[in-house]
Formats: sequence, C-alpha cells, structure tokens
Amino acid sequence: PPLPWCCRSVRSWRAAGGRLGPLSLPLSRRAPLSAPLPAAPPARLRSGQAEAAGGDGAMLRHLARKLRASGPVTVAEYMREALTNPGQGYYTRRGGVGESGDFITSPEISQVFGELIGIWYISEWMAMGKPSTFQLVELGPGRGTLTEDILRVFKQLTSVLSKCDVSVHLVEVSPKLSEIQAVMLTGGKVQPNPEDESAYMKGISKTGIPIFWYRDIQDVPPGYSFYLAHEFFDALPIHKFQRTEKGWREVLVDIDPEVPDQLRFVLSPSRTPATQNFIQPEETRDHVEVCPEAGVIVQRLASRIEKDGGAALVADYGHDGTKTDTFRGFRNHKLHDVLSAPGTADLTADVDFSYLRKMAQGKTATLGPIKQREFLKNMGIDLRLQVLLQNSGDTATREQLLRSYDMLMNPEKMGDCFNFFALLPHHRLVHPDKKDKPESKSPLPPVAGFNELLLK
Repeated sequence: PPLPWCCRSVRSWRAAGGRLGPLSLPLSRRAPLSAPLPAAPPARLRSGQAEAAGGDGAMLRHLARKLRASGPVTVAEYMREALTNPGQGYYTRRGGVGESGDFITSPEISQVFGELIGIWYISEWMAMGKPSTFQLVELGPGRGTLTEDILRVFKQLTSVLSKCDVSVHLVEVSPKLSEIQAVMLTGGKVQPNPEDESAYMKGISKTGIPIFWYRDIQDVPPGYSFYLAHEFFDALPIHKFQRTEKGWREVLVDIDPEVPDQLRFVLSPSRTPATQNFIQPEETRDHVEVCPEAGVIVQRLASRIEKDGGAALVADYGHDGTKTDTFRGFRNHKLHDVLSAPGTADLTADVDFSYLRKMAQGKTATLGPIKQREFLKNMGIDLRLQVLLQNSGDTATREQLLRSYDMLMNPEKMGDCFNFFALLPHHRLVHPDKKDKPESKSPLPPVAGFNELLLK
C-alpha cells in the first residue's frame, strides 16, 4: 500500500502515575467543541459494522460504558485506553509495523538508517574519551530492527570497541513485542525473569553482546549510557487545550448523548488541573498539545546524563513549539479518524521539541531539532549509498536502494517531517574551565549529524 507522508513505528510506553481522572459533568453542561479545532468525522460503530472497522468493537463499548458512568475523559486518558488497555488496546492486540501492518518506519525501509545511528553513537563515544563502559538503552524498540542494525555496526568496529564493556538495554512493556525482539536479536535464546535483577528477561545477541529487557527506564542500571528514542515520544498520551472567550479549556472525549456508541470531542466547562499546570502564560497559539509524560522521561534522561555521562538521541516527527492540532491515527498505511473504532489504529501526535528542551531544565545541553535529511546527509548517507550501489549485483537491488534513499531523504516524504534532537553533557560542547587559559584547550570535536561528519 502507498505510504503516508509521515510514517511511524510501534511504540509501547508505560502509563505515568498521577494521571487525571475522568471529569464527572452533567450531560447538559458538556459544551460542544468550538470551531478552531477541526471536527473529526462521526466515530460510529453500529451492529454489523464491527468487522468492517477492523475489530469486534469491544474497546468502543468499554469506553462508552465508562463515559456514560463518569463523564468525559482527557485525550491523554483516551489514548492510554485505546493504545495500551490490557485486553483491547492497539499495542496489546494489533500493533502492526511493516508493509503488512499499519505503518512502516525508517529502520524497516533501509539498513543504512540504523547503520548511521550506530556510527553516531561510536562517534560520540570516541569524542567523549572512549569510556570503558557503553550501555545502549533504547526506549520502545519496536521489532528490534534498529538495534540489530546498530549491533551490526558495533560488530564491524569490534577493534575500536575491543576494550569497552558493551551491553544493550531495551525498555519494552509489551510481551508480544519483546518476544519479537528476542527472536530478532538473539534467535530466541533468552532467559525470562532473571533472579536478583531488575530486568524481566535477558539474553546474548547474535553478535555476542548481553541484552536486557525492562518495563521502565528507572529499572535500567545507572552508568555511562547512550539513549535512543526513535518514534517513541510521538505515541505518549497528550493533553489538548483550546483558547476560548472565557480562557483556556481542555479538549475532552465524550459519548454523544443523542447518538449511542458515537464519540465526539467536547470542551471542559471550566479550567481543569491540566489547564492550570501545562499552559504557559506567554502562549500565543489558540490550540496547544502538551505531553507531560514526555517531559518526565526527558527529565530522567537529563538527570542520568548529568550524573553518569553519555548522550540521548531522539528521532521523531515534530515541531519546535509552532504547530497546533497534530493528533491523528494510522491504519493500513492511511490516515484514520482518531475517534473511530478505538483499539484498531495507531494514535500519534507530533513531538514538541521546544517542550523537551525546556524539560531538560538546563541539566544537559541540547542540539536540534534538525531535519532528518540534513542529519543523515551530515552522517554520510550519500557516500554509504554509493558504496552499496557499487557492491550491488542486480538491478532490482539497486532500484530498492534508490527507493529507500528517496523515502528517507525526500522533503515531501520522511526527509522533512522527521527530526533529530540530542541531549549531551555540557562539557561535550563547552570546556568546563574555558575561562581559565582557554588557549591551552584543544578544540572540541563537532557533534556528528548536527555538523558534517569528518570522514578520515
């Protein structure tokens, strides 16, 4: 099927504590959504339509009962239910990545993508003085394709990493996906529930590197680590807010009282706790999406990097605090109404990189966001493509290489809608004692990807 202009991957995540509960409001007080937010088509599922909607309608019935009993819920709560409900959630039951699924990702399109990410980590490890420990931590690793490509690079550069203790740590809450990752990375040779460890599963990669699985980033052991979040933050639950004549109001999801089993967006009749906590006084947009869970995770990453060293690389589609309504669904490689047949489609929203930068709270330096095509070009994708083309022996392989390159780099496909963003220790960019005898300090090496990679 034709791919959408922006593609994304299976992403599983842990629901953060302290979520807002449903708002109990009389039906007569639920204000309809005002005009500035594009209205979604009716999300109706009648008897006999379940099969056409791609499921048995159990999630919609579950939500309808919940909404009738306790009133509308936040968009964040709706996303949690639709994506990670243990019985009917999208990631639990479906979660299709690849050409036969609902969406496809950069690592699935070309091995070059993962290889260049692996080069980025090696480059930063060398720039930081080649520490003796190298923990690669991936958040929401999907099928494990990206990690596999990175490990292939590590294998090819064994001589460079020979004196370094390398290990892989995957943060994955989905049992289904962790099984797929285990087969991909270890051939299925894993040990479940290791004793005296925070990991729930461990194994050895096909290249001989230890791999551990965790349900939360806080379970990953402290230490010098490089973090990877590829299409991870975009699937975390968002709160949506609308500016009105009476001030900011939160967008909620409710059942239509006049149409059974049909969902609709409504506005909260007054300010909610989320409105008071997440809307900045200087905000100029009329519609805002905020992902508090992304902020919490970035705070944890920044604290770990500040304390133990390392870096974090985030690759996702998003903006720098400029976009408004980006909440959308994907099913069968096509855009899907977010309120229709919940549990059968992937739900996602653009990442606000300005929010991630703010939530780092100055504990680390930040770079980006930079467009994917710029990052990959700086990493030497053109040179790598030429090498692969020269080594390919048939026309079909060459055509596939060119198609995948176009998908990754074309501004109208993935080249401009995906961005790279990094968290780095301050001393990586500025010498700690630059004020004292700055002339005695050698210049710091540029950060690969965000500057042109120096090929020696």
